[in-house]
Amino acid sequence: MNRVVVLAAGIIGIVAVIGLFSSFYVVGQTESALVLQFGAPQAVVTDPGLHFKTPLTQSVLFFDKRVLNLDAPTEEVISSDKKRMIVDAFARWRITDPLRYYQALQDHDNAVSKLTALLSSSVRRVLGSQSFSDVLSSKRAELMIDIRNAMNQETANFGIKVVDVRILHADLPQANSEAIFNRMKKEREREAAEYRAEGAETAQRIRARADREVTVLTAEATRESEILRGEGDAEKTRILGQAFSQDPEFFAFWRTMQAYQDSLAGSNTTVVLSPDSDFLKYFGKGPGGK
Repeated sequence: MNRVVVLAAGIIGIVAVIGLFSSFYVVGQTESALVLQFGAPQAVVTDPGLHFKTPLTQSVLFFDKRVLNLDAPTEEVISSDKKRMIVDAFARWRITDPLRYYQALQDHDNAVSKLTALLSSSVRRVLGSQSFSDVLSSKRAELMIDIRNAMNQETANFGIKVVDVRILHADLPQANSEAIFNRMKKEREREAAEYRAEGAETAQRIRARADREVTVLTAEATRESEILRGEGDAEKTRILGQAFSQDPEFFAFWRTMQAYQDSLAGSNTTVVLSPDSDFLKYFGKGPGGK
C-alpha cells in the first residue's frame, strides 16, 4: 500500500513539474507570439521575455517580426506596346498582425505561396500597362512603388505589410534580344560605312586641293626661277660683253684655250681637222698671230 502511495505521489510530482515548466514560454526579441486555447486564439504577445500560459490547454505559436524575403520566379510580361519581357522581381515583407496573419494564412508556407501569386499578378498588371521603354527608363522606381502598393491593397486583411519590391532585371527574351542586337549591329555598320564614305570624300577633296596648290606653287616657282635664270643670263652676257669689249683679241685667245682644254681632255684624244682650220689658228703662232 505504501508503495502505491509513493508511486502515485511520484507520478503526481512529475506531472506537476512538467505542468509547471509547460506553463512558461519565452518570446525572443525578433518574435511575437499567439496564445491558442484548444486551437482558438486567446492573446497576442509582442513583449520579449518570460510569459505564463495555462498548461495542457494552451499552446503558443511564434512569428518572426523581422523583414522577410520573397523571391518570386521569373515572370514573362507583355508590355503595352506588345513586347514580351522576362522580369525578375523580389519583395520584402513582414508580419504586422499575428492574429490576422494566423486567421488568414495559418503558417509561413501558405503566406509565401499567397504572396508569390500576388507579386506575380501585380508585376504583370503594373508592367503590362507600360511600354517596354518606360520599364527600362528611370520610371522603373515609380513602377516598383506601384507594385508594392498594389500588393499592400491585397494583403490589407492578412496582417502583412509589403515593405519593398525590387525588379532585378527586365529584358527581352533571348531570341528577341539576339534579333534586336543583330538589327542594332547592322544599323551601326551602316552608320560606320556612311562615316567612312564621308571621310573618304573629305580626304579626296583635301588631296585634290593639296595637289592643285602644289601645281600652282610649282608653276609659280618655275616661272620665278626662269625669270631669275633669264635675268642672270642677261647679266652674264652683259658682263662678258663689257669684258670682251675691253680686249677682244685676248678674250678670243682665252676662249679658244678653254675650247682646247674641253675638247682635248684625256691622253688618247684624237681630233682630225684641216690644217687651215680656224680652230687651230693659235698652233705654231705667237701672240698677235706671228
